[in-house]
Amino acid sequence: MKKRVIAGVVLIALLVVLIWFLRPGDVQTGEAPPPLGAAPASEIEHGRALVNLADCQPCHTARGGAPFAGGRAIPTPFGVFYSPNITPDPETGIGAWSAEDFWHALHNGYSRDGRPLYPTFPYTNYTKISRRDALAMYEYLKTVPAVRQPRREHELRFPYDHRMLLIAWRRLFFRPGVFQPDPQQSPEWNRGAYLVQGVANCSACHEARNALGAIQSKTNPAGGLVLNWYAPSLTNPHEASLRDWSEADIVTLLQTGRVGMSAPGEPHAATLGPMAEVVYENLQHVDPAELHAMAVYLKALPDVESSARARPMRISSAGLEGTMKRGAKLYADHCARCHGDNGEGKPPAAPPLAGNRAVTMDSAVNPIRIVLYGGYPPGTAGNPRPFGMPPFSPTLTDTEIAAVVTYMRRSWNNNASPVSSTEVARNRTGPLW
Repeated sequence: MKKRVIAGVVLIALLVVLIWFLRPGDVQTGEAPPPLGAAPASEIEHGRALVNLADCQPCHTARGGAPFAGGRAIPTPFGVFYSPNITPDPETGIGAWSAEDFWHALHNGYSRDGRPLYPTFPYTNYTKISRRDALAMYEYLKTVPAVRQPRREHELRFPYDHRMLLIAWRRLFFRPGVFQPDPQQSPEWNRGAYLVQGVANCSACHEARNALGAIQSKTNPAGGLVLNWYAPSLTNPHEASLRDWSEADIVTLLQTGRVGMSAPGEPHAATLGPMAEVVYENLQHVDPAELHAMAVYLKALPDVESSARARPMRISSAGLEGTMKRGAKLYADHCARCHGDNGEGKPPAAPPLAGNRAVTMDSAVNPIRIVLYGGYPPGTAGNPRPFGMPPFSPTLTDTEIAAVVTYMRRSWNNNASPVSSTEVARNRTGPLW
């Protein structure tokens, strides 16, 4: 309790100092407002495509709730956020918002009433969206059915429940600015960069964050935790770098949720957890030309290895030997039938585990959660009947799951760190995706 009070006092003191020295420039107007008038159908359709790519509906729709009416719980290390209603209801949604209000939220991170928005709403990415695209998104949202649903208050821990601290956070970590094309790159690369960095807000999930929730990719090019799953780094060759993939394979993964291994050496990957939802709800409906532009940009990202590797679990040689023996027996009983005696896999039903970066990356969160809860890639138009994996949480103990995951991470030339039963227990909590 004493530590929390001290932390709160320090943060409040920091806030006072930063507000004192705060200068104009926190808010940027960006491009000139486009001319007003009735939006043509083509502009509304353009806005619909952008809203889809921006992942607005899944985030702003509670399970079983009306689309865009808000109320979805978003657990974070700071507490639980609840997304607001963005239907055109004039009292509980954004029906009373002007196009300028909407732009101000996306670009500058402020609500209509002037309150700073928490960066769970990824305005740190959306700030790159052009003013005309923001207007198109606004025009589309005006056409969705209005739903009266009051905003649910966030459930945040102290001191994060003090919204005014965001003034200091913004001064430290946020600079508004519309995407600027790189004249040294192709138009397709620039289009992909605009979509990945801005509209699709990929870094909101796939980049590491510091203790205050700000992206720290320059000092730690790792991924991030999202809904208790690990979104791997898109620049780390040991995680989810795509430099060795073809653009066609990247598009296939984004569009269908899986890539099958039709020949030795070709990628075999599937999206699970929150990324499966992104593919199902959004990416499968995106124009293939837009996905190809994203693929061009993602493939061109330079490989950057993290210098801050995860600290391996301490375990004696005898303890590790016993864990591997238990894991080998459990693997033979429960896994080998699908994934092969030597982790070679049986595509397209079961992916190989030998040399699989999803198994061997520093973070063991995803393999633990997949063994615990199983899962399927999304059922998309390009993969309407996906193969899946059953959950083992009802039948295996934390110790057993730790043993079999450790076995997979350290067999067949895999050389990842072992997993503890404590890690497994920690992943039995929270949402499944």
